[in-house]
Amino acid sequence: MPGRSALPHPVTDPGPRQELRFCTAPDGVRIAYAVHGEGPPLVISTCWLSHLQHDWESPVWRHFLEFLGSIATVVRFDERGFGLSEREIEDFSLEARIGDLEAVVEAAGFDRFSLMAMAQGGAVAISYAHRHPERVERLVFYGSSAVTMPDPTPDELDQAQVFDDMVRVGWARPDSTFRRVFTTLMIPDGGEREMRWLDELQRLAVTPETLVRARVGRRDVDVRPLLKDLSVPALIMHSRHDRMHPFAKSVELASAMPDARFTPLECDNHIVLEDDAAWQIFVSEMLAFLPRPEPEAAAASTLGIASLSPRERDVLVLAAEGLDNDGIAEALTLSVRTVERHLQNAYLKLEVRGKSARAAAVARYLNASRR
Repeated sequence: MPGRSALPHPVTDPGPRQELRFCTAPDGVRIAYAVHGEGPPLVISTCWLSHLQHDWESPVWRHFLEFLGSIATVVRFDERGFGLSEREIEDFSLEARIGDLEAVVEAAGFDRFSLMAMAQGGAVAISYAHRHPERVERLVFYGSSAVTMPDPTPDELDQAQVFDDMVRVGWARPDSTFRRVFTTLMIPDGGEREMRWLDELQRLAVTPETLVRARVGRRDVDVRPLLKDLSVPALIMHSRHDRMHPFAKSVELASAMPDARFTPLECDNHIVLEDDAAWQIFVSEMLAFLPRPEPEAAAASTLGIASLSPRERDVLVLAAEGLDNDGIAEALTLSVRTVERHLQNAYLKLEVRGKSARAAAVARYLNASRR
């Protein structure tokens, strides 16, 4: 495809949390990727539903981005046809999607990194790790698997066809009635604010025609034969009552990998929300599994922790155990307002802010205390 090339300079995102960049896949498709955070490199093999800019304003994804950026240098990208990457793409084969990930990794310049697969990014991550074992230090799977639709029954094929028809008819309409079906499957316990945002993300992220092509293109993906050859340590997490991506697929994935740790998340949501009890489990598991920061970064982080008062540490310990402010207040015999004040002071000392400051502060405290 003549005329396409990677942009020579980064594009600064208006909300200066990330740098937006572009690279070119082997078949010439332009792929948008973003870099944010500090720490050991973490590349995300993305899910199909994303928009690199819009996600930062999200009550559904922002806590993921802020937490991961507090412990790692995060690289994520919009799949071909989605978000800020090139639209109206015909080729959604597994080979093309692996090429996209390879292009992003090369553009980011990482020699060795952890690789995290989100939802249908699992097959791409597995394939990449199988081809480039020297580059992947650790694998994380979140609501993901090695196969899309294994041996589908007639009912499953009929359901897939119904979904495709719904996409064609209702995806692009201003009224979100049709898109709300997908939203409800992804976050059945979400509030109206979260659901409206996810409704809107679907409309912004992809056209109906492209989405149908993408769904059909990945329907027969199955990389299970590669799993036995992967010696890389793996962490697998999945919501037990996920309606979008069957829990059993992650169980199968964990049982087939030689060095896998499996953590069920007691949650109904495909995307674990910040208020879900399972969110703190996700945070703790990621902290325990991912590589530690370099000594210089670790020393800086420990310095911030050292400035906390004993009571601020007590509050963070209970927050790490999943207690809300009322629970912390009861456990420490404090008023809720006093708990809030201790948390705000801790946020300032640890230099974390935003809606996910609590998770980021807990992450830094736990990370420092484990060194």
